[in-house]
Amino acid sequence: MAPFPSDKPEGVAISCLSTLLKEPVVRSSFVQADGVKLLVPLISPASTQQSIQLLYETCLCIWLLSYDEPAIEYLATSRTMQRLTEVVKSSTKKKVVRVVILTFRNLLPKGTFGAQMVDLGLPHIIHSLKTQAWSDEDLLDTLNQLEEGLKDKIRKLSSFDKYKQKRENVTSFEENDFQILMVHLTILDTSSDPRSLAVACYDLSQYIQYHAAGRVIVTDLKAKERVMKLMAHENAEVTKNALLCIQRLLLGAKYASFLQV
Repeated sequence: MAPFPSDKPEGVAISCLSTLLKEPVVRSSFVQADGVKLLVPLISPASTQQSIQLLYETCLCIWLLSYDEPAIEYLATSRTMQRLTEVVKSSTKKKVVRVVILTFRNLLPKGTFGAQMVDLGLPHIIHSLKTQAWSDEDLLDTLNQLEEGLKDKIRKLSSFDKYKQKRENVTSFEENDFQILMVHLTILDTSSDPRSLAVACYDLSQYIQYHAAGRVIVTDLKAKERVMKLMAHENAEVTKNALLCIQRLLLGAKYASFLQV
């Protein structure tokens, strides 16, 4: 067993705790006793041999607790992620880096941890760690897994941001008694410009998909009849967007998201 700072009571306690927390029943009791909050302040960059050992065993405790759902809930609302990130940025000790990275891997798919990791700049940190000459193949594999997981999380967050922006955009259709929506219907009635017609059909299809009551509102305004006439238009872009609009109108929100633009 690695030496622990015997002259410091917390060192002895954490060393023992890191062994005891291997047992699920102990983890459960520790969380119920509100013990997790006592560990978080101990997660900070270390320089001396004794403090490095204390940091390692504290992070080892956090890693073990990352297998316990109630503990995860507490970790999500504390400064654990910020502190672990600071540690992994500054530590040169392989065992410390390894246990923190394993903790990140466990927490990545849980709740908001992935978003927290992205906000804290972890993708850049992981990339930097990969450039170092680690001889531990398991550590390199874990870094690769975490990097891929973070890339996937970034893609999902980007998609969600786009979705949220679209939701915000479609609500603007309601302003001034649906003035923008009425303008689109006027374009369908009067315009002969293929691009304008195609854009109007596309915007309506987006409105139907992203507005909770979009399908009902568009139907009440008799837009369906207007758009159906354009399904036989000579311009391919107009017919494509008219068809998409009608499909989303007929299928409803439950299935409309499966249609590709």
